[in-house]
Amino acid sequence: MSDQYKEAGVSLEAGYDSVRRIKSHVDRTRVKGTMDSIGAFGGMFDLEQAGFTNPVLVSGTDGVGTKLMLAFEMDKHDTIGIDAVAMCVNDVLVQGASPLFFLDYIAVGKNHPEVIEEIVKGVADGCVLSDAALIGGETAEMPDMYDPEHYDLAGFCVGAVDKDHLIVPKTEVGDVLIGLPSSGVHSNGFSLVRKVLFKDNHLDPHETFEELGNKKLGEVLLEPTRIYVKPVKSLFKKADIHGMAHITGGGFFENIPRMLKEGQGVEIQLDSFEKPAIFDFIQKYSNIPNDEMYNVFNMGIGFVIAAPESEAAKIQKLLSEAGQPSSVIGVITDSGQVVLK
Repeated sequence: MSDQYKEAGVSLEAGYDSVRRIKSHVDRTRVKGTMDSIGAFGGMFDLEQAGFTNPVLVSGTDGVGTKLMLAFEMDKHDTIGIDAVAMCVNDVLVQGASPLFFLDYIAVGKNHPEVIEEIVKGVADGCVLSDAALIGGETAEMPDMYDPEHYDLAGFCVGAVDKDHLIVPKTEVGDVLIGLPSSGVHSNGFSLVRKVLFKDNHLDPHETFEELGNKKLGEVLLEPTRIYVKPVKSLFKKADIHGMAHITGGGFFENIPRMLKEGQGVEIQLDSFEKPAIFDFIQKYSNIPNDEMYNVFNMGIGFVIAAPESEAAKIQKLLSEAGQPSSVIGVITDSGQVVLK
């Protein structure tokens, strides 16, 4: 029976080998509340052991998108899992939730156990950075659906917050915006990136460029999404946070308004934070208008915290003590618009 399955393009033995290879990576993500459930039909987690008394569960799911195409091109698979985790945990963090656990889904054209191990290593790295447990997942081999050397990667995260500490938007005009730097492009806008750099301008991702610090273009683009969980969690119960935003697809124009009340807007001072060189590089080869760049990419700010001006210094000090740089990048207004200055 397994021989016929193998003839259809699916290797059970490769699947078993993948599971053996990833066990050590899963083990290092254990946190309080983790229950031994790898291999069971469902992942289990004990909320009481995790210390919650009146919990609200906050969930998020996402994938990595066409950034995966660059991972295939560069044959680099050990960081893309961090992106999958980051896109989920940064989202649940916005509402004041601490990520508890993560599950991944990897769909492949052909099961290469050594590649699966690299992918899951990245997922485990992301979970460690998030104080979250990797409690389960699925690897599906679908030879007629995907190219033998290609895969898709998505994930699902659940976090929890005690109901009294849930962060719902309570922004006020005059609140300041504290921006946390991104590590680069993160995991958004790669269909546009790939079009302008590789399809339109035929650049080689293996080529180094002086304006990118003499690094390979592909390596700069594959820099994993920054995970903000630990430094932002250091603010909980210590600072008056009025709202938060994860700057993903839609950039400043779509994501910042999601934490505002009706009729509010923001004014962003563009000279208040550093823009990674990769964004000027993309614009140089594309002539994308400035507003569109800020409507697609994070442009150097991956996470935004809104707080009373009187709280800003304390928040920045707490972030600094947690190893997270930050800068005041703007203010909330009554304009109902995102204004870039």
